[in-house]
Amino acid sequence: QVQLVESGGGLVQAGGSLRLSCAASGFTFSSYSMGWFRQAPGQEREFVATIRWSGIRTYYADSVKGRFTISRDNAKNTVSLQMNSLKPEDTAVYYCARSRAGDIARSSPQVDSWGKGTLVTVSS
Repeated sequence: QVQLVESGGGLVQAGGSLRLSCAASGFTFSSYSMGWFRQAPGQEREFVATIRWSGIRTYYADSVKGRFTISRDNAKNTVSLQMNSLKPEDTAVYYCARSRAGDIARSSPQVDSWGKGTLVTVSS
């Protein structure tokens, strides 16, 4: 049974930093690309970042490029999102996502498993 458990969300002032983590279990973690999506109140879920199974290639939404960094540790079955220079518009529930086998998810239909999410609130 696939399980994705996020942690690290919270309240931070604009310009601050947070680090999100996702602990994965129930599947061969190193065989899948993993990513982060977010959903703000009243908005659709949107792509944030994804990382290939090997950790060599990463992809980012334009809105977070240069501020967020995705990484993974295949030995610990974890994927992380370091978020710097946070802005109020980054406020959202952040979801850990597993890409479909062989895919590199940059949209929701390319995801086959989701975590329950962790709330990030950035105050101005």
